[in-house]
Amino acid sequence: MAKKTRFFNLQTATATVSTTLVLIVLGVVVFFALAARSVSVYVKENVNFSLLISDDMPETEIAKLLDELKAKPYVKQAEYISKAQALEDMKEELNTDPEEFQGYNPFPASVKIKLHADYANNDSIAKIEQQLSTDINVQEVLYQKNLIESMNRHIGQLELMLIALALVLALISFALINNTIRLTVYSQRFLIYTMKLVGASRSFIRRPFMVRNFWIGIMASLLANITLWGAAFWLVTNEPHLIEVISPEVLLIVSVVVLLTGVFMTQFCAFWSVNSFLKMKASKLYYV
Repeated sequence: MAKKTRFFNLQTATATVSTTLVLIVLGVVVFFALAARSVSVYVKENVNFSLLISDDMPETEIAKLLDELKAKPYVKQAEYISKAQALEDMKEELNTDPEEFQGYNPFPASVKIKLHADYANNDSIAKIEQQLSTDINVQEVLYQKNLIESMNRHIGQLELMLIALALVLALISFALINNTIRLTVYSQRFLIYTMKLVGASRSFIRRPFMVRNFWIGIMASLLANITLWGAAFWLVTNEPHLIEVISPEVLLIVSVVVLLTGVFMTQFCAFWSVNSFLKMKASKLYYV
């Protein structure tokens, strides 16, 4: 019972909480770095392209065109928008009826398509536009070229920024955890020196510190993962469409990274801290 009391003390609890907070921050950064790809895919696959088609195109030809488009490797989704539906959509968007002012329905029938993310770049879109324009039933291909160019440019910059931020915060996290672990070892520096004087081996002296910090790493990682999963569940519950970005696969990877980082960092920092005190002379122990 005495060993348990010494292990589960205020110092251990403080180290666990401090490490947990650092791992939560690290987990959030890792999530954003991993989610950058998901965000990129989500944004690219929600850019709309409109194929304007003949108003008098027979339904059989429309169905055939839709089947042909859906069979294309670059098309994720294809939907037919009739003249009447286009007019109704614009009424809702503008809160007015354009047909009243012009005396007729000015909106043509169209097919709205969404591309797979791998094809939502400038070079691929130019080839796709050229290919679709050859269809005699397609009068025009409409899309926001400037928006797509800007989107691809900014998404690339965002991914680089998130990766750089993840690396910087990983170094900061290591420094914070190292300081936390060093403080727990610091309070036992005279015990370490005494054990060294009586002939205990370095591995024997390090063992209890390594074991204790292993469990600190495990507990801190579990607490951090529970917090991260809870936050993700709350976000998805309130905004269901975020499941496209906060996917279980991404969260699982984040959890594994947090667990491995928590265990590795606490073990490495404990090993390093104990060794630094083992190398110190007695006179220096009073001034560190």
